[in-house]
Amino acid sequence: MKDIAIKGNKGVYFIPTVNFNSDTGVCEIIGESYHQDAKKFYRPLVLWLEEYTKTKRPIKFNFKLTYFNTNSSKAFLSILKLLKKYENEGGEVEANWYYPEEDDDILEEAEDFIQETKLDINLISY
Repeated sequence: MKDIAIKGNKGVYFIPTVNFNSDTGVCEIIGESYHQDAKKFYRPLVLWLEEYTKTKRPIKFNFKLTYFNTNSSKAFLSILKLLKKYENEGGEVEANWYYPEEDDDILEEAEDFIQETKLDINLISY
C-alpha cells in the first residue's frame, strides 16, 4: 500500500497538505481546504482509508485546518464516518481535531462532527 503525500497549494482554490502513512497509520490533513470539486479531491483519500482499514492496524487521524468550505466539510464527514465504522468493527482509532484557539467556527464544526458521527474526537487548541 502506497503512502499519500500532497503538498498544500494556495491558488484560485486552496489544497491542504495531506500525509497518509501506511507504515505508521498516521494520517493528516493540514491547512486550508477550499475546492470547487472537493468530492474529486477527497475520493482517493477515502478509498485509501477503506483499503487501510482492511489491515486491521491502528489509525491516528489528525485534522489541522485553518479554513475549509462546505464541500470539504462534507468530505471530512465521510472520512469521520468511515473511521467510526472501523472503530465499531473493532479497529483502534485516534482522531484529533486541532483548531486555532480563537476560531470558534472550526471548533463548532468539530463539535457538530462529533454529534453526527458519535466518534470520540480529541479537540486540541493551539
